[in-house]
Amino acid sequence: MRVTVLDDYQGIVSELDAARMLDGVGAELNVLTTHIDDEAALIDALRGTHCLVLIRERSSITAAVIAALPDLKLIVQTGRLSGCIDLDACKQHGIVVRDGTGNPIAPAELTWALVLAASRRVVPYAVRLDAGVWQRSEDRIENEQLGRSLHGRTLGVWAHGKIGSRVAAFGKAFGMKVVVHGREGSRASAEQAGHTFMADRRAFFACADVLSLQLRLNDDTRHIVTLEDLIAMPGGSLLVNTSRAELIAPGVLLTALATGRPAQAALDVFEDEPSGASLYAGHPQVLATPHLGFVERDTYESYFGEAFVHVRRFIQG
Repeated sequence: MRVTVLDDYQGIVSELDAARMLDGVGAELNVLTTHIDDEAALIDALRGTHCLVLIRERSSITAAVIAALPDLKLIVQTGRLSGCIDLDACKQHGIVVRDGTGNPIAPAELTWALVLAASRRVVPYAVRLDAGVWQRSEDRIENEQLGRSLHGRTLGVWAHGKIGSRVAAFGKAFGMKVVVHGREGSRASAEQAGHTFMADRRAFFACADVLSLQLRLNDDTRHIVTLEDLIAMPGGSLLVNTSRAELIAPGVLLTALATGRPAQAALDVFEDEPSGASLYAGHPQVLATPHLGFVERDTYESYFGEAFVHVRRFIQG
């Protein structure tokens, strides 16, 4: 029984302890480490696959892909199901679909790592040090600027869910004033945690020195962040997005950065990954990371432990 894992960029899946779940059941593990954009090439790469395991939403499994793979019987998505699998086509072709549970710890920690790194300009200082230059973050001294501390400043968190609540707690631990925006569930959760809830969206953006988007992407939240929202942010502010790029209306973040409001952005998510990251990589006001929110060993062991249990049970009938 051929089991294919797509988009293992680090080539780590076969080395996980979780991979031992497939021992003794007659599974042939086939791990692809290079992302395949072209649909025809993806179909060729998946021919003969019986069980397909997806790493979150890195690849889209469309109706055309499903129809071209008669051997495919099971698709497992690590983490929660998203829109990257055509479920109607799976049902039509008798393909079983399974998913796993989410994990808020790693993405919340990465969010805070980006807040700290961007606020203190850690990456440009480190890059210049590698070039032999001491305590400089810019090539030209007239462009030099200092980082700033977080204590006493205002952290805005949009959506106080499993990840947002952790990010808010980190901000409180660093001595920040925490304000929360979102739906009624966020209001109740935020007020219970002792944070200030702000129902007025524009006022929320206008008061946040650091603003973290922790919304789920759906029809209601797609492109919900507008240019008017962003340019309402204070001078020197930082926008952080580790949730979904599509929360922000197309093109407006680059336009807003050109106005200096926000002054910086820290991004772990992009439209049309991985190619879409090129619009932001190297931008002087952007700290960009390659969608690392869930990419760490503990989360991978959890994700693939669940995924390979599904595969093992399927093979065993």
